[in-house]
Amino acid sequence: MKVYLDDERPTPAGWTRAYWPSETIALLETGEVTDLSLDHDLGDDERGTGYDVILWIEEAVALRDFVPPRITVHSSNASAAEKMRAGILTIERLAGGR
Repeated sequence: MKVYLDDERPTPAGWTRAYWPSETIALLETGEVTDLSLDHDLGDDERGTGYDVILWIEEAVALRDFVPPRITVHSSNASAAEKMRAGILTIERLAGGR
């Protein structure tokens, strides 16, 4: 399954849409997500951002042997996207050690 987290952009063909981090994490917990594309700003920071998903994956990889999907960032928020990509590098390092 390919998951696309975004609040505004159209969902690419073949991708499952998620609007909130909690929805995305629930899908990740199924173990069926192969690809994940994340936006950062989702319209309500109290409900979370794409970075919250990165943090969840980091913890799951480090503590629960979670196998992460391929992760890309499509956020227009340049500084947040940079922070998210740094998190992805950490996830790749953690997962690569197995």
